[in-house]
Amino acid sequence: MKFKTLMSSAAFAATAFACAAHAGAVQIDNAWVRATVKGQLATGAFMTITAKEGARLVGVSSPVAGVSQVHEMTMDAGVMKMGEVKGGLDLPAGKPVALKSGGYHLMLMDLKSTLLTGTNVPLSLVFKDAKGVESKVELTVPVAAVAPAGMAHGQAAPMDHSMHGNMPAKKAP
Repeated sequence: MKFKTLMSSAAFAATAFACAAHAGAVQIDNAWVRATVKGQLATGAFMTITAKEGARLVGVSSPVAGVSQVHEMTMDAGVMKMGEVKGGLDLPAGKPVALKSGGYHLMLMDLKSTLLTGTNVPLSLVFKDAKGVESKVELTVPVAAVAPAGMAHGQAAPMDHSMHGNMPAKKAP
């Protein structure tokens, strides 16, 4: 059993290490997806993105989710609200942008199955440069209950997205 755990840990660490990706002028580091429990319909994906010459993150998709969006958390009259970032997320030239709990992050909703710790999730990120040219980055991201070791200092633990998709619909007035 210890050998199996050791091999599983080694494989997870190798996947997490390999999660640094480059696509032209965009670098992605410390990418991971929060594990889910049976029946949970949404989760978050977190990472740090650095664009060499500036760009926008304009799209995300994954075969594990029916809906994938770039989200942000904002305060509105003392209430924390979460919603889709319309028009994409600005990535200033050379400045790392953290997608983390309590701020910008990727939402994977209408999940097709439970995402278990130690497995991997494919993600496709679409970027648009200043000239309007789109590029796509394909990632294979580890699933974890908490941020994997080596995540940049200061990044928060994942937030609980378990209520997405489980909330009752509001009735029309």
